[in-house]
Amino acid sequence: MKFWKSALIGAAIAALAMSASVPIAAQNAPANFRVLETSIDDIHAAMKAGRLTAHQLTQLYLDRIRAYDKQGPKINSIITINPDALTEADRLDAAYRASGFVGPLHGIPVLVKDEIDAAGMPTTLGTTVFTDYRPTRDSFVVDRLRKAGAIILGKTTLSEFAAGDTYGSMFGVTRNPYDPERTVGGSSGGSGASVAANFATVALGEETVASIRRPGGWNDVVSMRPTPGLVSRSGMWDGYPTLPAQMGPMARNVTDLAHLLDVMVGYDPEDPLTAEGVDKHNGSYTRFLDSNGLKGARIGVLRESVGMFSEPDSADFKKVDAVFDKDIAELKAAGAVIVDPIVIPDFKALLAKRAGDPSLNDEAMRRYLARNPNSPFKSRDDIAKSPLLDQGYPRSRADQFRRPLVIDKAKYAEYLEARDRLMFNILKVMADNHLDAIVHKTVEHQPTLIKDGVNPPYVNNKGIPTFNTFLVYSSVITVPSGFTSDNLPVGITFFGRPYSEPVLLKLAYAYEQATHHRVPPKSTPVLAQTASK
Repeated sequence: MKFWKSALIGAAIAALAMSASVPIAAQNAPANFRVLETSIDDIHAAMKAGRLTAHQLTQLYLDRIRAYDKQGPKINSIITINPDALTEADRLDAAYRASGFVGPLHGIPVLVKDEIDAAGMPTTLGTTVFTDYRPTRDSFVVDRLRKAGAIILGKTTLSEFAAGDTYGSMFGVTRNPYDPERTVGGSSGGSGASVAANFATVALGEETVASIRRPGGWNDVVSMRPTPGLVSRSGMWDGYPTLPAQMGPMARNVTDLAHLLDVMVGYDPEDPLTAEGVDKHNGSYTRFLDSNGLKGARIGVLRESVGMFSEPDSADFKKVDAVFDKDIAELKAAGAVIVDPIVIPDFKALLAKRAGDPSLNDEAMRRYLARNPNSPFKSRDDIAKSPLLDQGYPRSRADQFRRPLVIDKAKYAEYLEARDRLMFNILKVMADNHLDAIVHKTVEHQPTLIKDGVNPPYVNNKGIPTFNTFLVYSSVITVPSGFTSDNLPVGITFFGRPYSEPVLLKLAYAYEQATHHRVPPKSTPVLAQTASK
């Protein structure tokens, strides 16, 4: 397959870039600071105590990337390392010595899904077509992160053109840290895997269908797809005027996710959708974190299988189901009032009406490309003419770009009607049962074997509930909820009303603190650190 040939070339390029930019061992790394599973609060406490600098922290992560991403288990979750990461860390260390933290994410290394622009690094979309695509300015969110003191450590793998599983002609395949024979999910798979493997403190993902939640559940990390309007998409591949596509935070714990979300949220005139989010966020989301947040909370349990291509009678499905049963018992033990099950009228029939308007995606593409005055592409047609498009994966992707746009207005109108009906049905069930949230399995199946994803019949997106993006205006968060009998991670998703992020964060935090299900993968253990001078 041309895909694998080009993937090897892309991997070689990435490996050369890595070896050129990452020293072999951390210089003067703090012997008394444990980077594995560390948090933003831990990092800042160590900095205040004089035990850690931004330079040291950044180097510790770079060393882990060097050891485990292209070597060892070869997770292969990073496409590009920021060549200026250590220089940025040094600048932040100097600023701290002069006047303290520059912002709430001072010195925090962040990895960014490679469909989100960060000036100084290419945005590849995981495809060789965009190998040399270099944006001239940051996306809105990356700009906010930098101003908050974050260090953009690098760009993560994703499905080609951010659609599907995490395979791409630029890099090959990304491997699950909990079982390298299995996928990380997609399309934000590199962000999920890199956070799971402790290659950075937090990461940015993006979700159009299930692209944040699936990698979250399958990589044992916390991930949120915020309600549209909270977070700008300008400088992101799939942005305005689309509605479902949303950027979201990914982290190893709920507190870090809340810290990251605080900085991401904000009004951006370049993305008019954010006008809907004005005044929906006041103060820090961390103020809603309450370890007793489940006591008295009313939680509805969605038992009906609604995942794409799910096989409820299969052994694989039942292994996930067994964990979910334990999850519900844990919620009850933490004080939640469980309504089990809830039944949503016409659920599957309405979901079957899903349809899209490709003209909106086409307009979003033009707007994204127009942000970069040096872009070699101005439109969909320019991409379709690229001689590298045929190297992509899957092969049908090239055909999608070359076919003329076809808009079935009747089907799209049916979808819009179904979307409203399903939203009313769900909100009525929540109101009638006085529910604070609904919980369901993040994914109804275990992570797919890579061999099944890259060979016919190309298993992809198996077991993913997608009704939150079908509805568009909803908020969801997935939290680690245990492991199957095959030692593969499982997540539980809390679904809430539009702009109910404070409620979901409270519930997710309480569940996390009651269970502590997050466990780092054995494939990327602690590295030896040299003593600090």
